[in-house]
Amino acid sequence: MKITRFAPLALCLATVALAGCSGGAEETTAPAVDEVALEVSDARLMLPAVEGRPGAIYFEVANTGDRNYAIRRADVKAAGSAELHGSMEMDGQMMMDSVGQVLVNAGESESFAPGGFHVMVFDLDPALEAGGSTEMTLTVVGGKKKSFPVEIRAAGDER
Repeated sequence: MKITRFAPLALCLATVALAGCSGGAEETTAPAVDEVALEVSDARLMLPAVEGRPGAIYFEVANTGDRNYAIRRADVKAAGSAELHGSMEMDGQMMMDSVGQVLVNAGESESFAPGGFHVMVFDLDPALEAGGSTEMTLTVVGGKKKSFPVEIRAAGDER
């Protein structure tokens, strides 16, 4: 009998304790999309030469803030998925693989360019055409985001 009286009391105390933890909801609202101090320029999506293959996005990113940012994710409108990739030389051959994050130190910049970091874009919508544009959103560690337009170019049009 003592156990049946204790269970409701324990449940009530747990509920009160959890309710006390949720009081600061107003203080933990998500930051504005462009709150992160990253400036992006020359963003371009290179369409694949063969339909159905992945495309690549290149751009310059400058950290204009006073803290470091680690880019951990890229999302591209009209693409099934996107991955941060890096190119490296290994045993005399160029190789490419996904990377977990790309650090952009305060006051510095990073190039996402052929032969280095880039964003691989998979399952592109066939409606994407050279001369058009799409949008990419970068997410940094901590959840802040930066969205910007990306020019679409034909395969081989790296100007």
